[in-house]
Amino acid sequence: MISSAVHSMRYRPLANTGMHVSEVALGCWPIAGMTSPGTNEADSIATIEACFDLGINHLDTAYMYGHSGESECLIAKALAKRRSEMVIATKGGFHWGPDGSQTHDASPATLRRECEESLRRLSTDHVELYYLHAPDKNVPLAESAGALKCLKDEGKILSVGVSNLNLTQLQEFAAECPIAAFQPPYNMLQREIERDTLPWCREHGVSVLVYWPFMKGLFTGRLNPYQLHPRDNRQKYPQYQGDELQKNLDLVEKLRAIARDAGHTVAQLVINWILREPGITSVLCGARRPDQLRENAGGSGWNLTEEHLAAIDLVLQQRGTAKVVSAV
Repeated sequence: MISSAVHSMRYRPLANTGMHVSEVALGCWPIAGMTSPGTNEADSIATIEACFDLGINHLDTAYMYGHSGESECLIAKALAKRRSEMVIATKGGFHWGPDGSQTHDASPATLRRECEESLRRLSTDHVELYYLHAPDKNVPLAESAGALKCLKDEGKILSVGVSNLNLTQLQEFAAECPIAAFQPPYNMLQREIERDTLPWCREHGVSVLVYWPFMKGLFTGRLNPYQLHPRDNRQKYPQYQGDELQKNLDLVEKLRAIARDAGHTVAQLVINWILREPGITSVLCGARRPDQLRENAGGSGWNLTEEHLAAIDLVLQQRGTAKVVSAV
């Protein structure tokens, strides 16, 4: 499935599906260009194509990544001749309303419509993994689960995932439809899943693929938050404001010293730290240029030492509890 180019990427099973995914996956939100000024089609396609040489075989997108499905359409262009080599995940039940607001609609009819539209955008007759993007308070989870089970039975999706659910919701969904994957936010300062959903997934053989590993870019170690574009929406998050921002920048500098001692970048250190957590299958890392993707891929293929892990634990204790917000 992977290019013969030399790489050190490792792979882990996707639950009991028989598929394996790379420890580092490409999160395809940035290439939609909605919150990343300067994004262009040439760079986006080059980034997706770079996956093959780096050993990345998993792309994660969604129906609402772009005002008109730009992310999925770019994937179709980039994979025109190599579709069979990639494990594609997309999501439904969450889209842009007529007024530009984010809208939940996880009704069976909408999930079917969005799934079929995603397949057309992706120029494929199936996706390997399809997520319920988020729960809809107006639709019983059992109904959403039943709709995805039907799509799986029809072969349009090969496995079912859920994103942004709590433990009770996970259990409720799983009662109606087997879950192969769970996608929550997770990083050094957002570790809520360690309390309950991650242990539940380990117990039930559900793969956990995490997003926001860099806490919206802060943990890449290469971002200057004081030079963000005026249209960059990250400035609305508490981790980018006031004392919280300064604490986070101080933490990044301490991590930079540990990373340097380990012979890696801050981003690679952060990815490897996440991958050491039992039950986590893959880290979804956004990128919109090949150089960003190459650096992220270097988070796999090695292991942090006990000494480096202890040093990270210490600086996280010194940082203290952070102010964060939910993704949806």
